[in-house]
Amino acid sequence: MALAPITHPLLDRAGVRHGFFTRQGGVSTGLYEGLNTGIGSQDDPAAVAENRRRAANHLGGVPDDLAACYQIHSAVARVAEAGWKGERPEGDATVTATPGVICAVLTADCAPVLLADPEAGVVGAAHAGWKGALEGIVHSTVAAMQALGAEPRRMVAVVGPCIARDSYEVGADFQDRFDHHDPGSVRFFAPGETADKRLFDLPAFVLWRLEQAGVADAAWTGDDTRVDAARFYSNRRAYLNGEPDFGRLMSAISPG
Repeated sequence: MALAPITHPLLDRAGVRHGFFTRQGGVSTGLYEGLNTGIGSQDDPAAVAENRRRAANHLGGVPDDLAACYQIHSAVARVAEAGWKGERPEGDATVTATPGVICAVLTADCAPVLLADPEAGVVGAAHAGWKGALEGIVHSTVAAMQALGAEPRRMVAVVGPCIARDSYEVGADFQDRFDHHDPGSVRFFAPGETADKRLFDLPAFVLWRLEQAGVADAAWTGDDTRVDAARFYSNRRAYLNGEPDFGRLMSAISPG
């Protein structure tokens, strides 16, 4: 089966190579069947390496061209002046203005965000779980891109496949944390099945963060990772099914 990454018109029009990769087209088997790119998973390392090679190749590069952090749910954004050749500094976003560098993030319910300023030739990839989104990874990514000459008013951004509101039940104390940090975030919560539960709209919250950061145009692909096991890995689904581990999806972008 061929790779089938999701692309978006906003980034297509920006003229940048990009893709939100699905499970399709990989060599992993069993629990990880498909294109598992997660080095941190318990999958066969050789299979993960081949999957990462395929993803990089699809975007016109090789694995050494990837710039992907060791993700820690932070607000740390890194600048890549060249491919990292397997190095993984801690952080949750990578930006570049260097043609051939492939900025990448890995997710399995968290929100991947791909950004571009086509005029400046600057792109970025951010990993926005609830913690990173709340603490500022979107703003950090935009600021890092600005340092390379990009302008938010020229940027476009796409939030990729992630856990959607109706699949993301949390405790009421989870909402309290957001209310304390930013009272405007209350609108991203809906009642859960019981009084002590809430439903959290992660993609809408990340889009709000992009708006706050001044990004000119942004969209979500509309894909819910938890409910579509054929195409996406999901941490929440694995937990609910009692599975011991899960694969990771790669989302990546390159200025050319």
